[in-house]
Amino acid sequence: MPAQVNEGLATLSDQLILATVLLYLAAMIGYALELAFGRVRTAAAAPKRELVSVGAGGGDVLPESRTEPEAGPAPWAVKAGGVAVVLSWIAWAGNLAGILTRGLAVDRWPWGNMYEFVVAICFAAATAFLVLLTRQPIRFLGAFVTLTAALGLGFAVLFLHVQAGPVMPALHSYWIAIHVTAAIVSSGLFILAGVCAILYLIRKDGRPSVLPSRADLERIAHRAIVISFPIWTFAVIAGALWADRAWGRYWGWDPKEVWAFVTWVAYAAYLHARATAGWRGKAAIIVSLVAFGCLLFNLIGVNVFISGLHSYADVPH
Repeated sequence: MPAQVNEGLATLSDQLILATVLLYLAAMIGYALELAFGRVRTAAAAPKRELVSVGAGGGDVLPESRTEPEAGPAPWAVKAGGVAVVLSWIAWAGNLAGILTRGLAVDRWPWGNMYEFVVAICFAAATAFLVLLTRQPIRFLGAFVTLTAALGLGFAVLFLHVQAGPVMPALHSYWIAIHVTAAIVSSGLFILAGVCAILYLIRKDGRPSVLPSRADLERIAHRAIVISFPIWTFAVIAGALWADRAWGRYWGWDPKEVWAFVTWVAYAAYLHARATAGWRGKAAIIVSLVAFGCLLFNLIGVNVFISGLHSYADVPH
């Protein structure tokens, strides 16, 4: 007998997610204003050479290097950044409430299809950013993380949304709480690392920029991957245990299994290259971006474009 759906809670969940998109966009604007006008550029401009008089008579004119003083951060822009942090937490709460009401509406774990999965990953990315923000000065990432979350939720609402309802029998298992939750948490951290890696390629050392140095961006990306890699490893192992319970084998070369493993290998290669070969800088960042591309294809591409045992994403056509 199909499970009853609480239509009121399901509608509330949809409304909360829509409100969360707007809140993330508002926070993004605040972060962007602070980034543009509220931060001192991290690399000084080239000294401007001016002609100055030398000597009592003032007849000798020689070039002298003078660096024009840089304008300080605009106080209103700094306040905009503070407001953006508050809006981020409100959006985070709205994102969480949308997930919880969706789950309560159908009385199950709320990540049984692609819509619910993407909503949860956006929540995980925002959570990773906000938690790290309480420990490290990474507010400069706010504009990029909130934009990513807003775009992800907007994509889910426009193209992936399905009505709340029961899921196929294979997903009625406590393993969904273990395996999928681990995949969501690690994916959120990998997204944070991917944002830092992209900014690393955009950032040019030696030039004035409101972004931190490449070294700082690489350090944040590396730390996020170090934290998320063992969680992804656990997710892959838990998926194998669930497969044995559901299908009677740990591994069957299903496309989802293959790409989860390919993603694991790619991130393992990044960590190995840094730890043993001493790879740093652009080479390591490129490897991390290749791994990030594998992750995105595994999370979305496999579910949308490839059929297999994991083809129960309920993607609208």
